[in-house]
Amino acid sequence: MVTITSLAKDERTARVALAATLETDDSVTGRLVAAVGAVEAVRLAAGTGAFPKKVGAVEGELWRKKVGPRLDAHTVMRALSETDRLGLRIIAPGQSDWPSSLNDLGDRAPTVLWVRGAGSFLTAPLQDRVTITGARAATGYGEHVAGELASDLASTERIVVAGGAYGIDRAAHSAVLAVGGQTIAVLTGGLDRLYPAGNHELLDRIGDVGLLVSEMAPGATPTKWRFLARNRILAAISGATVIVEAGYRSGSLNVAARAAQIGRPVGAVPGPITSAASSGAHRLLREGIASLITDADDVNALTRPPAAAGGRVFEHDAGVAHSARPSGRSL
Repeated sequence: MVTITSLAKDERTARVALAATLETDDSVTGRLVAAVGAVEAVRLAAGTGAFPKKVGAVEGELWRKKVGPRLDAHTVMRALSETDRLGLRIIAPGQSDWPSSLNDLGDRAPTVLWVRGAGSFLTAPLQDRVTITGARAATGYGEHVAGELASDLASTERIVVAGGAYGIDRAAHSAVLAVGGQTIAVLTGGLDRLYPAGNHELLDRIGDVGLLVSEMAPGATPTKWRFLARNRILAAISGATVIVEAGYRSGSLNVAARAAQIGRPVGAVPGPITSAASSGAHRLLREGIASLITDADDVNALTRPPAAAGGRVFEHDAGVAHSARPSGRSL
């Protein structure tokens, strides 16, 4: 009989076992794996043993009671089998294609990632990746701006990251594909369940010519909690995050918050002051969390020195600033 401890006999398989059975974004699991390794973490969850000081006895026992019953060998074996059947790959910390930027999440870094497509996108320099996200119920203005930003960035060989959702995410992905650029979709569920269903064709296309990423095993379904957990990956995987359009309580503001927490620059595109769809972006600007974004040059300036980004140099004449060179496409 295969048990979870006999199955998770090496570090990579043990990480898969944890990722395939437990919920994501759990700091206790992260601290435990960092302290004793994934193999020992599985053993502690499945049986007995003393927890390291970094976790502590009381917190460790509570963790064991919560996660122990979920560690099922058959679930892990099914996840591994489906990974092979679907032609997916699993990458883990320490591997050459692991995006080291995710390590900035500390104890909340993903245990492993399932990927489909161009894994080399993850090993590009951090500043080459830009996350663009925003409202699902986007306006025509928001979709236009997202598309212009994404296509201009793709034309300068930046990798555009988004969450594959309707609205701003869809506009960004679609614009990149239209110009033959590079894009990554970070999904909430397993890569065998492309969500949302209305974007299935788009996401399938990204899997063919771009990259699909998820920390969830095949078969996993999206949930509200998993959407929030996914936001930290959107924030950490890129050198900057740009919010194009967002309501005052939009979930995309959580991506901005996660980015700010780990020191990533955040940008926001202003909209009409009468538009509720831009109230969240205006909030980021007003509270000093985000820098003003009007075009791709502004995005480049978030992560690159002015010389490298081709940034604007302004000369003042009678109190009016003039660009010393022609700017890019205006939004």
